[in-house]
This record gives sequence, C-alpha cells and structure tokens, in this order.
Amino acid sequence: MNKLSEWFSDPVFTSTTVNSSLWINTWLTIYMTLWTMILTVLIGVPLGVLLFETRRSRSALARRLNAVVGFIVNVLRSFPFVILIIALIPITSAIMGRATGPDAAIVSLTIASVPFLARLVEAALRDLPAGKIEAVAMMGASRMQIIRQVLIAEAMPGLIAAVTTTTIAVIGYTAMAGTVGAGGLGDLAFRRGYQNYNSLVMVATVVVLVVIVILVQVIGDWLARRVDHRARS
Repeated sequence: MNKLSEWFSDPVFTSTTVNSSLWINTWLTIYMTLWTMILTVLIGVPLGVLLFETRRSRSALARRLNAVVGFIVNVLRSFPFVILIIALIPITSAIMGRATGPDAAIVSLTIASVPFLARLVEAALRDLPAGKIEAVAMMGASRMQIIRQVLIAEAMPGLIAAVTTTTIAVIGYTAMAGTVGAGGLGDLAFRRGYQNYNSLVMVATVVVLVVIVILVQVIGDWLARRVDHRARS
C-alpha cells in the first residue's frame, strides 16, 4: 500500500505543468489525434473514392490521374513517420509559423495518415460486389448517385473499420511525434521516462496508450456492427 502511495505521489501524476503531467499530455495526445482524424477523413475518404473510381476508368485522363495520385500516395506511405515529420519541417513552419508543438504536429500527422486511410478506403470499396454497382448503373443512376447511395452506403462497415485502424495508427504516430517536440505522451515518455531512466513514467504512458487504443477499437467495432445491415439480416 505504501508503495502505491509513493507511485501516485510521483510528479507525473500530481504535476500541473505540460512538461511533467501525465494527464495534460494525455489530453494533448487526444487533441492531436482528434484533429488529425477530422482532417484525414475529410481528405482521405474522397481520395480513396477517387483512387477506386479512376482505377478501371475507360478515360485515359482518369487513368493518368490514378497513376499520379497513386504514386504520391505510395511515396508518402513509404516514409517512416519519424523521417517524414523531419522532412516536413519547412512545410509545417510555413503553414503554422512554427515547427514544434501539437498544432504543428497535426500537419505532419495528417500528411502521413491521409495516404494510409485512402488506400484502406479503396480496399473497402473493392470488396463490394460488382454486380450490385452494375445493377444500379443500369437503372439509370448517375455516377455521383452510385458513389453516395451504393459505394459509401454499402461499404460503410469497412469504411468505419478503416477509420478505426487509421486512428490507432495516428495514436502511434503522436507518440513518435512527441520525440521531436510535439508534446503528448510520446514526449513525456521520452524526456521524463527514457532520458531520466524513470520506469514509472514509461509504464504509466504505455498503460494510458493501451487504454486509449482499446477504447478506440471497441467503439469502432461497435459502430461497424451498428451500420452493417448484413449482420442484422
């Protein structure tokens, strides 16, 4: 009991400064993840639909667009995030006016996660039965109607799973971003835990990260089941 009291009296649990507080850095991690995912969904989902739609288009222009966009997506996905965030420092500084801090990290996090989500969205759309799409097209539906009412609606469980997977990846990215001045749990674990040889801080940050990831996965699985009409039929 005394040992537990000693643990919870550690500054990591009682501090009210960003440099030392587990709770403040937890909220910084959630803040970065939330805003990154809002931007990622707004950009990544349409990008994934674009990749799917132009993949087998009869138009030469559409196929060229698919090749160019696909190449950019593949290049960005091939970068380890720590290298990418360093390479993007000039862009981050130009957009945000600074290269460090949680707001600056959101730029790099978004650029890293958009290609990841776009490919997952494309894969989810590929899993749809081609016959259903062709049947709706034969009924005279426009391409935008097919995208909205068939592709997005039918692929919704897969899209939610893609967003869930991307969110978990972004949480891992925020931990890496913390090592280069973004703040959050990664920054706390690196400075207070690794550099100061404080195993309590390392364990505490790992536990919090695991809890956050589990919560995201549980919520994502629940939402996917709720929108999956096949599971209820």
